[in-house]
This record gives sequence, structure tokens and C-alpha cells, in this order.
Amino acid sequence: MSTVPLLHALAVCALLFALGLAGLLIRRGLVFSLMCLEIMLNAAGLAFVVGAARWAEPDGQVMFLLVLTLAAAEVAVGLALLLQIHRRFRSLDHDVIARMKA
Repeated sequence: MSTVPLLHALAVCALLFALGLAGLLIRRGLVFSLMCLEIMLNAAGLAFVVGAARWAEPDGQVMFLLVLTLAAAEVAVGLALLLQIHRRFRSLDHDVIARMKA
């Protein structure tokens, strides 16, 4: 069974991270921003797994589990905030939230 070269796997990680970052910077929807953050976190987790596979250590899988836990917490808090923002402002646009006063 052949394996994927390290450079190719890390290139996929970099591409996924760049796509997530571009989506985060370009789009203005809060739900889309959360999805882009998830893509970026998954790209970082994949890089951990690729590195662990390269050096035959289980540390990358452990770090990926921590990244998945962080992503789950981020989704829970982010969706709760989205629900409260939608309930208060009837919109999920970044510009509406920018008008909030402290």
C-alpha cells in the first residue's frame, strides 16, 4: 500500500487553511464565518495527523482530538451567540452587529 507524500498532504492542509481564511475575509455572514473557522481548524488538525503519521507517533491523533473538542466548543458557543443576535436584531449580518453599543 502506497502512502501519500508529506509535502502533498501538507499542501492540502495549507490549501484548506487558505480557503477558510479567504472565506472568512471575503464573506460577511456569521454562519459562513463559523463554517470557515471550522475549515481552518480541520486543516490544522489534519496537519497534526500528517505530522504524526510521518514520525509514527500517536501525538498527532491526540492533538486532533483536542482540535475537534475545541471546534465543538466553538460551534456550541458560536451558535448560541447567533441565536441571541438573531433574536435581538432579526439579522445575522456583521454590519448590524457592528452597530451594537457596549
